[in-house]
Amino acid sequence: MTETYQGSCLCAAVRYELLSSPKAVSHCHCSHCRKGHGALFASYASVPRSALRIVDGRSEIKAYRSSESVLREFCQHCGATLFWSRSEGEFADWISVALGTLDTPFVPLKQKHLHVAGMAPWLELAEK
Repeated sequence: MTETYQGSCLCAAVRYELLSSPKAVSHCHCSHCRKGHGALFASYASVPRSALRIVDGRSEIKAYRSSESVLREFCQHCGATLFWSRSEGEFADWISVALGTLDTPFVPLKQKHLHVAGMAPWLELAEK
C-alpha cells in the first residue's frame, strides 16, 4: 500500500496530495533557492509528476521561470513556495515539493545539502 501525503500553502488556498513517498530529500543553498524561500536554504523532495495531485486551488498557483529550464510555482495569495521542476533533461518527469508545505508528517530516510559553496557565509553546518 502506498502512503499518501497531504500539503498546502500558508493560506490553504492550494491543497495537494502526493501519491508516492517523496524521494531525493535535499536542502539547497543556491542563491535562487535562498531568495525564493527567503531563508538560509530550501528543503525539497521529489515525486514523479504523476504522483502530484492538486486537490484544490489549481488556479491560485502562479509560476516563475527562474532559469531557462527551471519553473518555480507558488501561491498567488500568500506567496508560499510550493514546487519547482525542470522542463527538460533527465528529471523533467519529476516535480520537487517544498517540504515545509507538507501537512502530513514525513521523516526522510536520508537527506543531503546541495550547493553548500553558495551558502550564506554566517551559516555553520556540521557536515560541511
